[in-house]
Amino acid sequence: MHMLLSINSQNPQMRLVKKAVECLRNGGVIIYPTDTVYGLGCDLFNKKGIEKIYDIKKRSKKDPLSFVCADLKDISRYALVSDYAYKTMRRLLPGPYTFILQASRLVPKIILPKRQTTGIRVPDHPICQALVQELGQPIISTSVKTEQGELLNDPYIIREHFGHCVDIIIDGGIIPAEPSSVISLADDQIEILRVGKGDVTAFQ
Repeated sequence: MHMLLSINSQNPQMRLVKKAVECLRNGGVIIYPTDTVYGLGCDLFNKKGIEKIYDIKKRSKKDPLSFVCADLKDISRYALVSDYAYKTMRRLLPGPYTFILQASRLVPKIILPKRQTTGIRVPDHPICQALVQELGQPIISTSVKTEQGELLNDPYIIREHFGHCVDIIIDGGIIPAEPSSVISLADDQIEILRVGKGDVTAFQ
């Protein structure tokens, strides 16, 4: 049975954050707010949790999954970051972007089907930041949508759709759901893969 945790989106209560992190450490799957959409996530290193996310999303294991890091220093552990990529990300993060980078050996193969690149986010959202920092390692991040592909931004509607298949839903209020902008910086070749909430004019 899932638990709905109401966490203050500006000033997250650490005891509640710790409860969600304990669930992640035990292999649980949670739904949490980011600066773009509600994300479905688990500990990056929990294979069972990742498999459960693929099941919930009805996604092929051939589709890669992105994850959330705490900061730029953290990103450089999980991806190969050139000087150029570092300068670019430093200017824009935390923020509503997913950067595609060459994955390091630390990234589990299960989320890198046939590819050596991975999507990494550092959302500008206090709850999300608190979760990753408390856990001490990245959290998988894939958007919460209906089967018809509609983004869900209200925790109570999310509960109706996903309450039966996740362990914790964090209620951080209703967020104006808009996906992140996806920018590939692999091999220092800029490619805008999706225009979303993050301003991409600097790359055009």
